[in-house]
Parts: sequence; structure tokens; C-alpha cells
Amino acid sequence: MPIHIYNSLSRKKEEFHSLKPNEIKIYTCGPTVYDEPHIGHARSAYIFDVIRRYLAYQGYKVKFVRNVTDVDDKIIDRAKKEFPGEDLNAAFKKVSEKYLTSYHEALKSLNIGVDQEKIFEPKASEYIPKMVKFIQGLIDKGAAYLSAGDVYFDITKAKSYGKLSNQSLEKMESGTRVAPNKNKRNPLDFALWKSAKADEPSWDSPWSAGRPGWHIECSVMSSDILGNEFDIHGGGIDLIFPHHENEIAQSEASGEKFARYWIHHGLLTINGQKMAKSLGNFVTVNSFLEKYKNADLLKLLFLSTRYAHPVDYTDEKIQEAKQALERILILVNKIDVVSKSQSLKVSSKSVKQIEEIKNKFIAAMDDDFNTPQALASIFDLVSLANKHIGDIDFIHRAKDTLRELLDIFGISLKSTKSVTITSDSYIVSAITDKEIEQKIMERNKARDNKDYLLSDTIRKELEEKGIILEDTKEGTTWRRKI
Repeated sequence: MPIHIYNSLSRKKEEFHSLKPNEIKIYTCGPTVYDEPHIGHARSAYIFDVIRRYLAYQGYKVKFVRNVTDVDDKIIDRAKKEFPGEDLNAAFKKVSEKYLTSYHEALKSLNIGVDQEKIFEPKASEYIPKMVKFIQGLIDKGAAYLSAGDVYFDITKAKSYGKLSNQSLEKMESGTRVAPNKNKRNPLDFALWKSAKADEPSWDSPWSAGRPGWHIECSVMSSDILGNEFDIHGGGIDLIFPHHENEIAQSEASGEKFARYWIHHGLLTINGQKMAKSLGNFVTVNSFLEKYKNADLLKLLFLSTRYAHPVDYTDEKIQEAKQALERILILVNKIDVVSKSQSLKVSSKSVKQIEEIKNKFIAAMDDDFNTPQALASIFDLVSLANKHIGDIDFIHRAKDTLRELLDIFGISLKSTKSVTITSDSYIVSAITDKEIEQKIMERNKARDNKDYLLSDTIRKELEEKGIILEDTKEGTTWRRKI
């Protein structure tokens, strides 16, 4: 079954065809490094990481680019606040390096895009000479003009401006609030190069000492790494206008083609409100992990909503994610325990049902990366495996398939016992797997001796350390509480 993608450019779901057989080139807008990464950043990075993983799973050779904006007015403002009185150039560099490190650490802690050798991450600061060359080319073609040391793109030279956001030029001119700027010919003209004030970070150019505008970096970096035409461009829905619209305008004005498919994800809210520090609902990746200690809970929240839709973060939804994750972990722990039993039957039972569920997962992902449906098929597999828990061949096949599909979502079964989180406080358990097994043996011995008081005491002792025991006819299983 071919993959279908909702293309923001055509505003319809299309059958996907890559430019080159079995190869896909993807560019996504990454972070502007001036603050701690929050869970909205995490959702954006995770969505495109899942898309990258799935396309690779389907056999494509994926070339994936996620840029870093480390030249921006917000970084300058942050540098002034964090390092008042210090040389602004040095402070600017400190801020961008500090928050890029924070971003990388956040993604690593979430197990998102950790296979860095498969991801290109160009920095704006590394591409300024190529941006200058690109801008000069636009000036030479009459699509940009110099004004008081700044360079602006002439919006009237963009033949199809507004095709991504589905707005006419007249509508945008009347409906967009643009700060007055006497250097512009048209209010919608946007800066390609901005001259710097005396104390600000700057780079040399034919027009002035200054820095590039925000939009130009993506056109330059994507074309340099992926070519002038590539398969997929991604980002948040808030970037459609003006950022992505301006990217298309300047790239096409240079005489080149650009992205063929555009994927935009919905935004994240907190309890129905926009996330903002002023509202006191700003959730960083670090604060989430400090509270819940498990990145998979955040991923399950994201997976439960289609990428193009907004997702609302609430404590109640994280609790639902906990329950969902527990269903998976209970099964995995049960399989591990019952596999040790000698009384289980070993059959060559047909795996047709497992394959059918796997095909449902693939069909959901082929349908514009429908993660809620794909996730539902995973829980169908969990239910099926529980029904056949006595068939060791069947449950091992089920576990292997579960691991295979969860790997696309960056959820590893290997890490399921690494952290204990109690419902009242969040602590890392000091008890080891070996110690747990020893306690279970002691409890089993007490039960055999009908010493039920000791048996209950051992159970409660383990519960206090976040270990949940389950007695089944195949034996006692255990799991760490999440």
C-alpha cells in the first residue's frame, strides 16, 4: 500500500512519490536557541523523528535535516539579560551554545533523534557566507533591494505568494499587522539582511555589517544539503505564514524549485491554554522528566493525537498514558516469567493474527502517519498475546513484533525496568532485579509454609519500593510501578 500524506501546499491528502526511488529528503525547522526547550519543542521533534523512523522502516534511505537558528534577535535580547555589561558578542555566543546544549540534552533524555549520524543539523552561523551569496543573487534578479544598509525581498516579485497559506496578497496586506518601516517599499516585504547596531554581533556583507533575516537561512541550508528540490518540508502550523510562505517566495524567485510536500503539525496547549511563562504553565522537558521520570509517557500522549491536530497536555492525560504503558509492561513482564516455565505448551500456532495486526499498524501509518490508529493496533496485539499467554512460541513472536513496532515510536522495552516512580513521590528505586527475585523466592517459601503474615510483609515491603507483584497460575510476576 502506498504512503499518503496530507500536503499543506495542495490542502489535500496525496499519494507520496519521492523524487528518487527509495530515497527521501526531509527538511524540518528546528529550534531557535535562546531558552530552555519545552514540551512543545519536544512534540515537534518527536513527530518528525517518528516520520523519519517509519520511512526508514519502510526501506527508504532518509536524508534528514533539522536546522538550528543560532543567529536571531531573541538570542541578542537574552544575552543582554543573562550577561548584562558583558561584551555582547561573547554573551551572544554563550547563550546560543548554552541553549543548544540544553536542546540536545533534552532530545537525548527523550530518546528522540539520538542516532545523530543520520541527522544533519546545520547552524545558521555556519551558513552566513552562502546566505550573502544567495541574497546577492536575488538582488541581481530584481527580487530584492537595498535600503539603508538592509536588504528586503520585494514581495511583488513573488508570482504565487500566498499559495501555502491560501491567502491573496491583497488580503494579507489588509489583514496583517506590520510594524511601520520607512525603508520598505511594501509593508509585507521582509528582511533578508539587517544592518547591526554598533555593539551587536555582526558579519561582513557587501551592504553592511549585519546579520541575516530569519527566513533566508532555511532556503539556503535546505538547498545546500538537499538540493534545490526535495521531498518534504516540515514544521509547526504557526510557521506557515509568514516563515514558510517567505521561504517559498525567495527560493522560487531565485529560479529554483523547492519542497514538494509540506507537513505541518498542530500546536500544544496546557489545560486548554496556550503555554506561556506569564501564565505559569510553561512546562520544560526537564520539569516534565523531574516530575514523571519517564519519557515514554510524553510520547504516548503525543501518539494519541494525529500530528496535524492540536494536543492538550493535562495531568489526567499523563495518567491515561501511564495506564496504557502499564498494559504493555505487564504483558512483557508476564512473558518473561512464563517463558521460564517447563509446563507451557510450545506450538507452531499460526501467526496470521499477529501479521494481521502488524498490517493494520502499517496501514495506519501509511495513512498520513495516523499514530492513534497505529497505537490502537499495538494494544490489540497486547490483548491477543494475553489470550495466548500459555503458548510460548506465540507470545515470543508477539513480543518480537511489539518490540519492532514500538521501536518506530522510539519506545524501547529494554528500559521498562530502569526507573521506579510512585504515585505520591517520584524516586528512583535502589532495589535491583536480583534482589527482587530473591524477595519473591522468600515470599514463595513463606507461602509454601503457610506463613501468610511474612508473605504479606514481603509484598508490602516491595510495594513500598515501587515493585508490584502479580500471582498467576504460571508463577509470580513483577514490575516496577510507573
